[in-house]
Amino acid sequence: MASPRPTSLRPTPLREVSTLLGAPGPASDVAVTGVTLDSRAVRPGDLYAALPGARAHGADFGAQVAEAGAAAVLTDPAGAERLTAAGVDLPVVVVEAPRAVLGAVAARVYGTEDLPVRMVGITGTNGKTTTAYLVHSALTALGHSVGLIGTVETRIGDERVGSVRTTPEAPELHALLAVMAERGLDTCVMEVSSHALAQHRVDGVVYDVALFTNLSRDHLDFHADMDDYFAAKASLFTPERARLGLVCTDDDWGGRLAREAGVPVRTIGHTEGVDWRVAVDGADPAAFRLTGPDGVDLHLRSSLPGDFNVTNTAMAAAALVLAGEDPARAGDAVLADPHVPGRMERVVLDGVPAGDQPLAVVDYAHTPDAIAAALHALRPSTPGTLVCVTGAGGDRDRDKRAAMGAAAAEVADLVVVTDDNPRSEDPAVIRAAVLEGVESVRSGGRAVRVVEVGDRREAVREAVSAVAAEGSSATVAVVGKGHERGQDVAGVVHPFDDRDELREALALALGVVAP
Repeated sequence: MASPRPTSLRPTPLREVSTLLGAPGPASDVAVTGVTLDSRAVRPGDLYAALPGARAHGADFGAQVAEAGAAAVLTDPAGAERLTAAGVDLPVVVVEAPRAVLGAVAARVYGTEDLPVRMVGITGTNGKTTTAYLVHSALTALGHSVGLIGTVETRIGDERVGSVRTTPEAPELHALLAVMAERGLDTCVMEVSSHALAQHRVDGVVYDVALFTNLSRDHLDFHADMDDYFAAKASLFTPERARLGLVCTDDDWGGRLAREAGVPVRTIGHTEGVDWRVAVDGADPAAFRLTGPDGVDLHLRSSLPGDFNVTNTAMAAAALVLAGEDPARAGDAVLADPHVPGRMERVVLDGVPAGDQPLAVVDYAHTPDAIAAALHALRPSTPGTLVCVTGAGGDRDRDKRAAMGAAAAEVADLVVVTDDNPRSEDPAVIRAAVLEGVESVRSGGRAVRVVEVGDRREAVREAVSAVAAEGSSATVAVVGKGHERGQDVAGVVHPFDDRDELREALALALGVVAP
């Protein structure tokens, strides 16, 4: 389903766009009513942004967008030359870096320059989705009309649209925000990826509160190194993009951000000296106390397992207060049990007593730190065998693969290495790298078992059958894909959902008919 656009817009004269950009544009009063950089999504009246790409230039689709009703084109000098050569008869606005101005243009066209919607943005390697859902569910419980934009889906009140990427491109984002304002929503909670920050996707948006969860190795196929990855995240905490920051300083990157941020920052974490202090509250590891400025003292409990979810819950509560919510009411609201798709999501086979089936969990963990955190969260409740089904994605950061295997082997009793979106790479080569990490742990003396099963469906079944007889004393954690509903192999996305496969595997191993 295509993302919605607002229905009531003031058409923007093209000369106004040219003036905004300080660009020598056509002296044209053609009306612009939308913006897109996808030639397949052009609607009549759109300004089409023809951007240079890795394989083609967007201007090569000029004839196609003209036929679709585009009003004008925004492009670079090379794109303008291509349009002229192809005989495309559309007004053209030319700038050196069109992607860098798309946010400003989209904000002008969609009327989001002065947005009447409170914005909460969340960035970090791990925890973005969970924290976003926690804030969203709490605000809903408090009676607000809330939008959500993230990895799993976009929500506009009760309407849901599947997400293609964590953070939409700037034209789509501003259109979504305009729709939220048009429908009377008062708050939008969104995940902000490092790719989005580096590629100007959130330009033109100023977050009332910006959150930083953590930083660990990921996306080094895109970023040059960890410093470059950090710089992208840190760019959210500048006056152009945020008014106030909430930064978790439990890792060194958070401490650095708190020192270097260009906007006022409140710190949160488990150590002394932070503005918002998280402390375990009694024997229950999910219970904690959150103390903050002005005497705020909340006794809370994470509804999701793991120390990292205690931190996510604490950040959600603090963010609500910083966004203007009453502390006591925010503390109650954050206890609302959110359903976070593919994040420590339990799969239960109905009709089978809980004691007769292993604890089965699907999680999106696809970095070494996230895998370790997920398994450490499950270890205390697993007196029997802890199984981890894991793999690594193709055409992505190759250097983290062995570390992912090692992270699984450090905690699990059995590691099943399988495929996880191999994309254009040889799946066996990817598995070999993950297995190398497992073997490094085994050679160090840890008695962890390992099996390689390339077919992910068979891998999940192997994992469940290995521990089915142990019942609830065992745990099977299938990590990596989380909420995803497809497996990308050689450019073809095959239908695949870890949750469905895990449920089928439980039914097969326990000899019952799956619902």
